[in-house]
Amino acid sequence: MSQTLADIPVSRLKGVGAALSLKLERLGITTLQDLLFHLPLRYQDRSRVVPLGALRPGDECVIEGEIKLCDIQHGRRRSLLCRLQDGTGSVTLRFFHFSAAQKNNLVAGSRLRCFGEVRPGPAGLELVHPEYSRVADDELQAAEEYLTPVYPTTEGLHQARLRSLLQQTIAQLEIGEIIELIPAPLRRNWQFPALRDALLYLHRPPVDADQHLLLEGMHPAQRRLAFEELLAHHLSLMKLRQQTRQIGAPVLPPAQQLVRAYLQQLPFPLTAAQQRVTEEIGRDLAQPSPMLRLVQGDVGSGKTVVAALAALQAVENDYQAAIMAPTEILAEQHFINFRTWLQPLGIEVAWLAGKLKGKARQAQLEAIQSGRAKVVVGTHALFQDDVIFARLGLVVIDEQHRFGVHQRLSLREKGRQQGQVPHQLIMTATPIPRTLTMSAYADLDCSVIDELPPGRTPVNTVVIDDGRRDQVIARVRAACTEQRQVYWVCTLIEESEVLQCQAAEVTSEVLRESLPELRIGLVHGRMKPAEKAAVMQAFKQAELDLLVATTVIEVGVDVPNASVMIIENPERLGLAQLHQLRGRVGRGSVESHCVLMYHAPLSRQGRERLSVMRETSDGFRIAEKDLELRGPGEVLGTRQTGMMQFRMADLQRDADLLTRIRTLADPMQQWPEQVDLLIQRWLGHAEHYGNV
Repeated sequence: MSQTLADIPVSRLKGVGAALSLKLERLGITTLQDLLFHLPLRYQDRSRVVPLGALRPGDECVIEGEIKLCDIQHGRRRSLLCRLQDGTGSVTLRFFHFSAAQKNNLVAGSRLRCFGEVRPGPAGLELVHPEYSRVADDELQAAEEYLTPVYPTTEGLHQARLRSLLQQTIAQLEIGEIIELIPAPLRRNWQFPALRDALLYLHRPPVDADQHLLLEGMHPAQRRLAFEELLAHHLSLMKLRQQTRQIGAPVLPPAQQLVRAYLQQLPFPLTAAQQRVTEEIGRDLAQPSPMLRLVQGDVGSGKTVVAALAALQAVENDYQAAIMAPTEILAEQHFINFRTWLQPLGIEVAWLAGKLKGKARQAQLEAIQSGRAKVVVGTHALFQDDVIFARLGLVVIDEQHRFGVHQRLSLREKGRQQGQVPHQLIMTATPIPRTLTMSAYADLDCSVIDELPPGRTPVNTVVIDDGRRDQVIARVRAACTEQRQVYWVCTLIEESEVLQCQAAEVTSEVLRESLPELRIGLVHGRMKPAEKAAVMQAFKQAELDLLVATTVIEVGVDVPNASVMIIENPERLGLAQLHQLRGRVGRGSVESHCVLMYHAPLSRQGRERLSVMRETSDGFRIAEKDLELRGPGEVLGTRQTGMMQFRMADLQRDADLLTRIRTLADPMQQWPEQVDLLIQRWLGHAEHYGNV
C-alpha cells in the first residue's frame, strides 16, 4: 500500500530543517497533506511581460528592461534607485534595504525581469522592493504557465520558500496518495471535481483561469474543498454531541406541583410559543442523556420564565439548577426574578458574583454545597474552584456567545457525579442566523420563542444627524413631562476626539444643564457594581426620569415605563447590539421610540446598518444582515471563534452547501474511520475545543 501524504512529515522535503519546521508548525503544517491543504489567498498573473509604457498605478505585473543608471539617493531615508527602460518607456526601482553586493550587481546595461506593484513616486512611476532576476541578452525567458499563488504566511517565511515547498509536494502527489475521505457511494450524485484535481488546480491555476471566480471563492475546485471543510466541522460537532450523549444525565420527569403553583402566581398566561418550548425542554430533561438545547427568543419574549420552569423540573426531582449570566447587572436581575418567583414556593435561591466577599460569600457557598440552595444564580464566579454543588441537575446559560464553548463545558464538568453530567439549557436574545445554527451550533437542539407577550408595542425607529441634538433634547423633555422615562445611550465613557463620540459623563453634564427640571442618573461600566445597581434600581422605581448609560444596559434591564431611547453614534455598534439596546424600550403598552443619532459622514456599511434598524424589528432578519456585514467571528463573539476559523469555507457565501452537508453527515457515520480522518485533515488539533 503506498504511503499517504498525511503520513509524510514536512521534514522530508529538501531544505526543511528544524528552524523551518517550527515556522511551518506555526501555520499548522506538520505533514505534506497539511501543506497541500494550505491554500492560496489570491493569485498574481505573471504570465506576460507588460511594456513599461503601459504601466498604471496599482498594477501588479511582470516587467522587463535595461538598467540605464543606478545610484544611491541620500535624503530623509537612504535608498537605492535603478532606472529601467524598454522601447516604450521607463520606470524606477526603489530599494530601502540593500547591500553593497546588490548595488554592485545592478550595473548599467544589465537586463532585469521584475515583479511588483506599480506606485506613483516623486519622479514618475516606481516599484518598491520588487522581486527581480537578471536576464542574459541572448536568453529568452519563458513566461509562467500558471497564475502565481499567494499563500497565508508567518514571520520569517517568504512566499518564494512556500511556493518551492508546494512545488515539491505537488511532485510527491505522483508517488504518495491524497485520499478521498468522502466515500464513493456518497459522491455519486455530485458535480464536484475529484479532490486531487481540485487541489492541483488551486495551487496551479492555468493562466486562462477565471480570476474573478477564484477571487470570489466560487470556482468549482474551491467549492469542492469548502464542502469538505464544512462537512468536517459538522461531523466534529456531531461527534462532540455523541460523546456527550454517551455520558448520561439525571432523569428528571415532568414536574407537577411546583409548576402549577408557579404558573398560578404569574400575572400573565404563557404564550403558545413559551408553552411549546417548555414542553420540548421537559421532554429532554426526562431523558437519561444530557439535554443540549439552545433557546432563541427576541428581547422580551419571556425566556426567563421558560428557564424558571426548567429549573422547577430539576428542583422537584431533588436536584439543583444553576443559572449563569455574563454580567453582574444581568445576573442580579435574574436573581431578583428567581427569588421573587421561587421564595413563595419555599425554594431557597443562592447568589454568587465577583463582588460577593467574606462571610456573605462563605454563607452562599455553604448553602450550595449542602444542597439547601436549590437554585443558584451567578456570573462566571460559578466556575471558581471553591464552588461545590450538592446535586447539580441543570445548567442554564444566558447569552451563551459571551462565554464561549470552553466555559459552558467546564460548568458542565462541575456537576459531574457518578458518571453523569447536568442537562444544559442555553438562552440567547441575539437571534442566530440559520447558517450559524446549522454550523456553529450543530451540537445543540434549537428552540425558538417566536412570539412576543400580548400588550407589547412595536418601537418606532428614526435615524437623524447629531446636528439636530436640540430637537432630540426637546423630545426627551416632552416624554418626561408625560411621566415617561428615557434612556440616553453613549458608546464611550470618556471623551475621545478621534472617535467623535460623546462620552457618557460629558453627556450627563450637558443634559443636566439643558434639562434642569429632570432627575438624571448616570451608569457606566467603570462604576462599582453597588453604585450601578443603586442607579438602575432608582430608574426602575421611577425615581429618575432620564438614565444616561453606556452599553452596560444592553441586556437584562426591564423598565416598562421607559418609552424613549436615544443612541448616540449608533454607527459604531453591531446590528445585534443595537437590536438588544432597542429592546429595552417598548416593554409596556405605550408607543415607544428609538432615536439613532449618528455623526456624519456615514460609511456605506454604517448607512446599511442604520437603514436595516429603521426598516425592521425582526431579530432574525437583523441577525442575517449582521452576519453579512460583519462575518461569523464577530457575530458569535471572538471567544467562540476557535471553531469558526475556516480555511476555505465562508458561512455566508457557502450557506447553500449546509443543507447538503446535513443530509450527508448521517450516512457518513457508517464510515467512522473516514470521519475521524476528515476531522483531522481540516481541524487538525483544534477539535479539542469540544473535549474540555
